[in-house]
Amino acid sequence: MKSNLRQRKQLAASARSRIVLQPRDFARLSIHPQQVSRLVTKGELIRVGRGRYMLPQAEHSENLGLALVVAAVPRSVICLLSALRFHNIGTQAPHEVWIAIEQGAARPRIDYPPVRVTLVSGPAFTFGVERHPIDGVPARIYSPAKTVADCFKFRNKIGLDVAIEALREALRAKLCTREELWAAAKVCRVSTVVRPYIEAM
Repeated sequence: MKSNLRQRKQLAASARSRIVLQPRDFARLSIHPQQVSRLVTKGELIRVGRGRYMLPQAEHSENLGLALVVAAVPRSVICLLSALRFHNIGTQAPHEVWIAIEQGAARPRIDYPPVRVTLVSGPAFTFGVERHPIDGVPARIYSPAKTVADCFKFRNKIGLDVAIEALREALRAKLCTREELWAAAKVCRVSTVVRPYIEAM
């Protein structure tokens, strides 16, 4: 009984700094997988996806979906519509979490939330990566400038109107400079596509 109480206190303390709990968190707290299953059965722990759990009373941000995906695929980078939303650029409200993974990497299998995977290679994958904690989970997210450049690169997927809106809003809100946009556009090989829109603004 005392052991169960201690484990619940340990979980509560851990969840204050990290909303999404994973097997390694339980191992660190010396909580056996069978005990995790019992906590789920009792409703004291919620399984939110394969290998990802939360406490029922956990207070999370509006970006919980991003945290859940990043916890499952730590080498991914949040991109495109999800990165726009994170940076408060434009009006997009995606129903899926958009992530970039490196060309050649195994495609992740995630049961929740829904995910859109984009394959990116070379400098275009590593350029402009920022690190932000989301509900205690360290996340890699493309910078505003790289996100706008990606929107033009993948305009056939998301729509040219979305890319133009992202460019206009990022500049208006001063989330990036024209120089940063040029640098990102060159890495993404869309400088000739972006040029007339930047010049028009």
